[in-house]
Amino acid sequence: MTFPAAPRCHARCCLSLSILTIGMLLCPSTALAWGGGHRSITEGALPVLPAWEKELLGEELALLGREHCLIPDMVYTKKEIAKYAMMDTRPNQVYLVELHLPPAAPEAYDVLRYFMNKAVEQFAAGHVDEGARYLGTLAHALEDWGCPAHSVPDDNMFTLMKQFVPPTDEYRFVPMHGPIENGQFTVDLGSYQPKLLGTSVGEAAFNLLQEVQQSTIHARAQVIPIMQALYAGDEVASAAAQQKAGQVDAAVVADALHTVLCLAKKQFDQEAITALRQVDLSVRIPLEAPNLAIPQSAFFSKPYWGHATRDVTLRDGKIPVPIRLKTPANALGDEPIEDAIAVGTTARLTYLLPPGVYDHLEVWAGLHAELGGTGDVVFQIRAADGNPLATEQVRGDQPAHRFTVPLAGQTRIQLVTTAGSRDSTANYAVWARPRLVKAD
Repeated sequence: MTFPAAPRCHARCCLSLSILTIGMLLCPSTALAWGGGHRSITEGALPVLPAWEKELLGEELALLGREHCLIPDMVYTKKEIAKYAMMDTRPNQVYLVELHLPPAAPEAYDVLRYFMNKAVEQFAAGHVDEGARYLGTLAHALEDWGCPAHSVPDDNMFTLMKQFVPPTDEYRFVPMHGPIENGQFTVDLGSYQPKLLGTSVGEAAFNLLQEVQQSTIHARAQVIPIMQALYAGDEVASAAAQQKAGQVDAAVVADALHTVLCLAKKQFDQEAITALRQVDLSVRIPLEAPNLAIPQSAFFSKPYWGHATRDVTLRDGKIPVPIRLKTPANALGDEPIEDAIAVGTTARLTYLLPPGVYDHLEVWAGLHAELGGTGDVVFQIRAADGNPLATEQVRGDQPAHRFTVPLAGQTRIQLVTTAGSRDSTANYAVWARPRLVKAD
């Protein structure tokens, strides 16, 4: 899916090669091999926190960047801190792989929500030391999920990547995970101001998931440059590519830390609250993209064979055309619509919803004003169980239809398009301005 390679990303990881290879069977002796990367990223995030948050953290501020961000890598070597990287739902699982390798969206959301909630509870109760340790685990996961060495699905040692980027003799038999994540770099966020991600833990985890997914995508763009630099013996270029990921990681971590402390103290800026009232669903990654890329099984076949795209539709599947819709009273104006998703038939896009946060979904559904003149599409919004919540059939000579669908009780929402007639050659369908909206 050609959704934009969104705002930011992360990088540095810490998962040692011994942990990744042997998992929970051995006590990892090299767990700190990548610790420097975690420290660089976390310490890069801390200076941009507001003064009151630094004061609240007190002496834990320095410990967060120096020690707490390493907790998930030290669950065997320092058993007294293992509880801060464990989940109540899995009481016997000491080492959580999900804190290191990015899981699919539903699992990632659960992990983020769990550790954010733990930190909020501890800070709210005045247990700053406990809260800071949960923050360290949260920061670690965010950094690992945005790490180039952890970003290629099912290829953690880069044996497949070596087939695309053939190694030199020096690296012919070397598992590449360690070399790709090892490097010396610093992170400076300058005047960056952390963003509030929600006024509840559920909402905050939902928006944090969006940021960290984009950081994973950004990290992937650094993998080949790092491998090429390693092959060439250019440590400077390798570290520079790692730093690009680390810079994005630090911004995501800063947003997460800031949000947790705001939630714990119920201290919110009104402007930030206003900005959270709506969510543009067009930039979110659907659940049909478990590895942040649409698999061919999710492609549609008409009016061309392809996948959903944001901002443009594709004439004949290859020529980008700005999105325009006919609407009653020209409700969307004459300019191209950027916050829109172009699809064909049959196409299904499923989105995760945080329970109890958003009141309703608003979206325009219609056929492209220039390309869909003879199209015929049934637009349907479905619940997680597949039951329809709203349906409308739109033909090319008709204006787009505006849906307003209540979201009470919903944890997922599906946008589905199917052909309304046998002739699907002009089914250039569009979901425009999809918004998750809170109640007034």
